[in-house]
Amino acid sequence: MLDHLGLSVADPLRSRDFYLQVLAPLGYGLVTTIGKEITGGEEVFGFGPPQRPAFWISKSGQASGGAHVAFNADSRAAVDAFHAQALAAGARDNGAPGVRAHYHPNYYGAYVIDPDGNNVEAVCHAPAA
Repeated sequence: MLDHLGLSVADPLRSRDFYLQVLAPLGYGLVTTIGKEITGGEEVFGFGPPQRPAFWISKSGQASGGAHVAFNADSRAAVDAFHAQALAAGARDNGAPGVRAHYHPNYYGAYVIDPDGNNVEAVCHAPAA
C-alpha cells in the first residue's frame, strides 16, 4: 500500500547512524543521501533494500516523536537481531521479541523507542521454523 515513509528527526546524523545499525539485521541499509544543495536545507537519508529507499529521515520541522514504524523481517532471528542491535545503539526497549498472538498466531515482533521517541518495530509473519 505505501511506497515510502518519512520521519522528521531532531539530529539527522545521529538518526542516520542509529538506523544504519538497527536496520542492518533486517537487510536494509542507507540507499541514498540527498544533499543540502538539492534540498536547500538539511541532508535527507533514504533507507531500504538496494535500489529502493522506502524509509526517509530528515530534519524538516519538529521531530516526529510518537510515530510508529514497523519493518518487515524475513525471520524471527532477524527480529531478535534487530532488537539486540537497537538496544546496543541506544534505543529503549518497548517490547522484547516474541509472539503477539492477539494480532495472529505467527506475529513475531519486537519494539524499541528510537532517539526521537518513535516506536520502531521489526515483525516476522512466518511460522516458527
